[in-house]
Amino acid sequence: MLQIDLKNLPTTDELPDSDDTPVDNEDQNLLPNILLFLLKAIWAQRMDWYFGVDMAVYHTTGNNPRIPVVPDAFLSIGVERKKGGKSRKSYAVWEEAEVVPIMVLEMVSQTPRGEYGTKMNIYAKLGVLYYVVYNPEYWQQSQHQPFEVYKLTGGKYQLQKGEPYWMPEVGLGIGRSQVMFDRELQEQLAWFDVKGDRYLTAEERAADERQRADTERQRAEAERRRREQLEAFLRSQGFDPDRLPED
Repeated sequence: MLQIDLKNLPTTDELPDSDDTPVDNEDQNLLPNILLFLLKAIWAQRMDWYFGVDMAVYHTTGNNPRIPVVPDAFLSIGVERKKGGKSRKSYAVWEEAEVVPIMVLEMVSQTPRGEYGTKMNIYAKLGVLYYVVYNPEYWQQSQHQPFEVYKLTGGKYQLQKGEPYWMPEVGLGIGRSQVMFDRELQEQLAWFDVKGDRYLTAEERAADERQRADTERQRAEAERRRREQLEAFLRSQGFDPDRLPED
C-alpha cells in the first residue's frame, strides 16, 4: 500500500479533472446538469454549496490520493460556490477544509462501473452521507430498484424507503418525476421540498406565470361581460345603471 504524505498532497492544478471515461448515453450528462440548474435557482441566495457533475473527487481514504473517484454528480455543503472566485477543475477534499460530499449520485449505464460494489465502498469509506443510485433501464438485471437512496449508518449504507426521499441534513428531497423536455414527456430526477412538492424548472415557472396571467385576464373579461349584461338589462327595464338609488 502506498504511504500517503499528508503534508505534501498535490493541488487541483496538478491533478486531472476527470478519469476521461466516456458516458454511455446523453442522460448521464443531461440529468445531473438539470439538477444543477434547478439548485442554482432554489439556492440562488446561498454561496455555501457546490454541485459537481462528472468531476473527479480526490481524497485520502484510498491507497493513492492521485486516484480519484468520479461520480456522475455530487453535492457538498459548507464550501465556496466559487473557490477563490474561480471555477473548480476538480474537487480535492484536502483543499476544501476536509468537507466531503454530503450526497453522491451514480447513474447505472450499459457498462456497469461498480455502482453497487466498488464505488459504494469508496463512498462509505470517504464518509458520504447519502448515496443515490439511478438505474432506469438495467435495474432488473442488477436485482435492484430503478431509484435507490442509501444513507450511511454506522459506516455502512442502509437502503432507505420513500420517494421522493427527504434528506433533512441537506434540506432537500430527491426523486423522479415526469417532466416535459424538448416537447417530450421524460422521466427526470428532481428536487422536492419538505412537503413533497417538486421544485419547478424555469420553463415551468414561466408557464405557470403565463397561466395565472391568462386566468386573471379571463376572470376580468368575464366580470366585464357580466357587468355589461346587467347594465343592458337595467336599461331595458327603464333604469339608468349610472343613476341607481342608493340603499
